[in-house]
Amino acid sequence: MDRVLELWISSLPRMLVATAEVTIPLSLISFAIALVLAVITALTRLYGPKPLAAIAFVYVWIFRGTPMVVQLFIVFFGLPNVGIVLPAFGAAIVTLALNTGAYASEAVRASVLSIPRGQFEAAQTLNLSRWSTFTKVVSPQAFRIALPPLMNDFIDLVKGTSLVFAITIVDVFQVGRQIAAANFEPLIMYSLVALIYLAIVSVLSILQSLLEKRMSRHVRTA
Repeated sequence: MDRVLELWISSLPRMLVATAEVTIPLSLISFAIALVLAVITALTRLYGPKPLAAIAFVYVWIFRGTPMVVQLFIVFFGLPNVGIVLPAFGAAIVTLALNTGAYASEAVRASVLSIPRGQFEAAQTLNLSRWSTFTKVVSPQAFRIALPPLMNDFIDLVKGTSLVFAITIVDVFQVGRQIAAANFEPLIMYSLVALIYLAIVSVLSILQSLLEKRMSRHVRTA
């Protein structure tokens, strides 16, 4: 036990620095972009012209149907062959955002489809424009419905950042690998990495619960 505590105490600062400088910024930036992509993709598939809807469908199909690590390799190692060179951090953001955006778009699309048709008809009777209908009637209800799956996508993205070590990024997982290789204690080091991810996900789960309660405070229950 003393050995475990000693290794954890000596390794924790490096891992926390990597978490603060790489894992958390990478997750937040990627998810912010993914949300924008999700809304655009979902609305394009629902209301866009057929050619654009088809493109949106293919985007979702590809990124949901292929492993994220393969996508990382294509963006970072493959695109330079066609003249597109991205730094490792940029390649990670692009890949994580595109991957998460594809999944999140399904949550957004399903939430919009769940709004009763009568809501749209009522908005028309009030002479609301399509934009006003979407922003004032549809969006608040759709966001409340989409919140749980979107938060699940965010949690999956945070855990998915552990794959970026494959494209030379030194994140918390890569730091754990380096320390484990130096002290020959993989069980202790990887357990510490797991605890750091568990702490992040636990905070996100609490945040999700608080947001759900806040978004549902006006919803009547039987």
